This record gives sequence, C-alpha cells and structure tokens, in this order.
Amino acid sequence: MSSTDATVDSSPVRLVVARCQVDYAGRLTAHLPMATRVLMIKADGSVLVHADGGSYKPLNWMSPPCSFREGTTEDGQVEWTVTNPKSDDTLRILIEEVLHESTHELGIDPGLQKDGVEKHLQELLADHPATLSPGLTLVRREYPTAIGPVDLMCRDSDGHSVAVEIKRRGEIDGVEQLTRYLELLNRDPLISPVRGIFAAQEIKPQARVLASDRGIACAVVDYDALRGLDDPSHRLF
Repeated sequence: MSSTDATVDSSPVRLVVARCQVDYAGRLTAHLPMATRVLMIKADGSVLVHADGGSYKPLNWMSPPCSFREGTTEDGQVEWTVTNPKSDDTLRILIEEVLHESTHELGIDPGLQKDGVEKHLQELLADHPATLSPGLTLVRREYPTAIGPVDLMCRDSDGHSVAVEIKRRGEIDGVEQLTRYLELLNRDPLISPVRGIFAAQEIKPQARVLASDRGIACAVVDYDALRGLDDPSHRLF
C-alpha cells in the first residue's frame, strides 16, 4: 500500500460523496458495509462519516487531534486511514467510487446563538456559580477555545479550574461536547487540571451514565429557583 501522510489541519472543509466501507477499531469496534455516504474533513481536524438518515449525528467519526493518510490498497482502491495518536483508535475508509468532491472555506463561525431560557440560565449561573458546587466562583463566561466557547469557566475552593456546560435538556451530545472542551483545555498547562460540570434543567439517564464514566459531575438546575435569587427589587440599579 502506498500513501502520503498529512495532519488533518487544513483550513478548507473537504466534502466527499462516495461509495465506501468504514471500519473503526479501538475502544469499540464498528463496521459499516459498502454504501453511499458523505465524508467530511473539517478544518478543526474532525473526520466524519454521514448517511442520509440518523438525524444530524455521524455514523462514525474521529475527533482531533488525529492524523490522516490517503493511499491505495494492493487492489488499487483508495483507502483513508485516520488515527488518534493518544488512543491508537483507527478509522479506515475504503472508497469504491467517488461521486462528488469539493472543498469550501467556511470562515469564522460567530458561534451558537442560544435561545432565551438557555441564555438566561447561563447568566443566572454566572451570577450564582456556587449553586452548582459549594465554593465555586466565576472566572469568565463564554471562555474561548479553538473549537468554541465554554459556557462558564470557574474555579473551585481549592483553586482548580472547572469548565461548565449548560443545557436546557442534558443529553449525550452535551456530555460529548463538554468532553471535547476538557480534552483541549487540559492541554493548557496554565489552567490544567480542568474538571467538568454538566448543568441542565433535566439530565437524561444515559447522559448521566456517560458523564460519570468521563469523570464529569452533573448538576440539575432549578430555573425558577435561580430566577428567585435574581430578584430585581434587591438591586441598587
């Protein structure tokens, strides 16, 4: 097999519609038989495999940092090999036929505009972080990272950093999002170690199990109680 190595860090997003077979090996093993799918290499280094179904979730993916190798098998078929150097997980995509390929410069994304309740939750928890954990104090709202802002960056009573992700309804996707933030933040020696708190008005059992497995604390937020703490009649201005 001949190939060329490249780190997946190019700025354009690359989209490929192809008949392909996908195999994932690592903590879990998964196989997708030959079918037509959308393959995406994002500017942040993510490699995702999508189908025309399954809502917005990819069928399989590899999160950054990862390395990308595009080559050919002994039979002459194009094969992508994506590896995670930290975990040795490997995503292999065997391409039978390319139906479309394009690259696109998406530019800087302004970020998710949160709905009223979720935005207000963030504001209230920023004012009252100790309701999530005793002794917690706010460092900054919308703490910037290379993959998007963390809702709240806080500090606990021991002086350790705490990243807080806030949702109206806590589901697995939110835990995955916070996990990605924590992986990135813990590479920064100025703030590591960073632990996480997943805060929501309601947290699904599956999300709670996943959070516990990742070492992330869960906090169920009472929106009405928080609003009571923010009594306008107690303000001077």
